[in-house]
Parts: sequence; structure tokens; C-alpha cells
Amino acid sequence: MSVLTGIVLGVFAWFVVRYVLGGFYTVDQNERAVKTIFGRAERLPKTTLDDPFSEYLRPEERDRYVYPQVRVIQPGGPYFKWPWERIYKVSVATQTMNMATDPENPKANANGTLLEAVTKDQLNTGLQGQIRYRVSDRNLYAYIFGVKQPIVHVMGYFISILRERISNFEAPKTALLNADGTPADASAAAATAGISINDLRKNLRDLNELMDKECLSSAARYGVVLDASLITGIDPPHEVESALAAINTAHNQVSSDISLAQAAADQKIVQSKRAVEIETLKAQAEVEPLTALASQLAELKASGPGAIENYLRNVRLKLYNQADKVILEVK
Repeated sequence: MSVLTGIVLGVFAWFVVRYVLGGFYTVDQNERAVKTIFGRAERLPKTTLDDPFSEYLRPEERDRYVYPQVRVIQPGGPYFKWPWERIYKVSVATQTMNMATDPENPKANANGTLLEAVTKDQLNTGLQGQIRYRVSDRNLYAYIFGVKQPIVHVMGYFISILRERISNFEAPKTALLNADGTPADASAAAATAGISINDLRKNLRDLNELMDKECLSSAARYGVVLDASLITGIDPPHEVESALAAINTAHNQVSSDISLAQAAADQKIVQSKRAVEIETLKAQAEVEPLTALASQLAELKASGPGAIENYLRNVRLKLYNQADKVILEVK
């Protein structure tokens, strides 16, 4: 066998191993894959605007975030690809990340442990929490080809929305009522109004739900679904922490005094109602025998002439029987 023949057989064997046997691949259960042919992904005859998640985009964003829908290779295999084809695999498992993490600069935000934000009363506060996210298999084109670093974009998008909400967050308004149910004076409502950090701490659930709603468009934007955001801690600046604690203590004391006063007033009202009921029952108990006696006398009178006189005579005889002394008026 000549050298040329050996070279040809070697090249052929390398081609078979490299592109025929090496062309088989599988997709794991927590993965999805997209195939490109000469660098172009296999597309479907529709775009992301045809998917229901595009309704969360604002009208001015719909033209900006239009991506083609691609054919998604589901878990399984073995599949085969030709040398001019390339497979892009992504994990669709849900992942958790600290909301203070900066993928481009790990040392930012106190080494990824504390995210700073400014409240509506200009206090620089620290936020702690996590976000859960996963890659959307309904918009893999945006995740793989549309955005160079989708996680960086998603984190920046999430943090910008969070800071905007923190800076404008107000607790739900609750109407203050007097003891008689009438609206309280506006000055009293102003006196009991909280400050922004207190509002945020008391309404963490509302803030988390608000963030979930605001981030629903991330799947259409970047191909990443934000499953949930969980803000677990809001820390005030150290220089105002003691003052804030004093304010909270005073506010709690006022709330406690108001609650005790309302409880005492409610107790007195209940006692008054019970006293009225008792006196009413006593009056009814006294009136009932008189009513029954009047009924009986009416029946006696209707029974015939002289019945009332006979009844009065019998009553007098009974009373005379029980009396020790009788004083009669002399006519």
C-alpha cells in the first residue's frame, strides 16, 4: 500500500470519526437545543409577537423586541448533525442568584451581598434578597443570539426596576376613623404616617408581588423568565438607625395606646348594651303580669253582669284572710 493510499485512508477514517460518529448528540432532560445551518438557526414562520408573553411589552417596545421563533430540540436523542450544522444547548433549570450579584464585577455591591437603593425620603438603604430565573424555551433566539450576555441584561433590568420602585414606593392608604365611625381629622392621619423604610418593611410582600408583575416582560425581552423575587432584608443607614428605632418605638407606643383606648371604649359600649338589655327585660317582666291580669278582667267582664264584682269580693276576702288588722273607711 502506497503512502498516498495510507494518507487517503487516514483522512477518510478521521472524517468518519470526526463528522459521522461525532455527529451524534443527545439533549438532557433539563436542556433545550437549537440547531444552526451555516450559522442560521432553523426558524418557524412566526415571531415572538405571536406568543402571549408579548402582551407584557409596552407598545413602544413591541417593534424593538421582535425575535424569530426557532425550532427547539427537545430532550432525548441520539440526534445527528452534519459538519455544517452546529448545536447550541442551554439549561432551562430554575436557578437562584443573589440580587446584589454583578456578573461583570463580582466585587461590586459589597462583594455581591448588599444592593443599595435610595428611598423616597432620600435615605440610602441596603437591600438583601434573591431572584429565581430560568431560560424560556419559547424565546431561545433572544437568549442565544439576540443578547450577548442575557444574564447581565436581566440583572440590570431587574435592579433598575427595583430601585425605581423603592424610590417611589408608598404604603397603601388606610382611612383613620373615630370611635363613632366618622373619618378622623387629616392632621391626625398625618401624625401617624410612617416613613419610607417602615413602609417598605411592612409591605415586603406587596413589593415582591409588584416586582414579579413588572418583570413579566423579561421573557419577551431577553428570553429569561423571572420566576420570583424575594426581598428578605431592608437595612437603614447606620447614622439614622438609632433615630429610626426611636421613631418606631414611639409609633408602636402610640399605636398600643390607641388600641387600648379602643378596646376600653368597645368594652364600655358592650357593657352599656348589656345594661340596656337587662333593664328592658326587667320592664317586660313587670308589664307582663299586668297585661295578663287586664286580659283576664276583660274576659270576666264579658262573661256576664256581676262577674267583676264577684271577683273583687273574692280578692277582698282572700286579703282579709291574710291580714292581721283591717282598717275600713267610715262612710
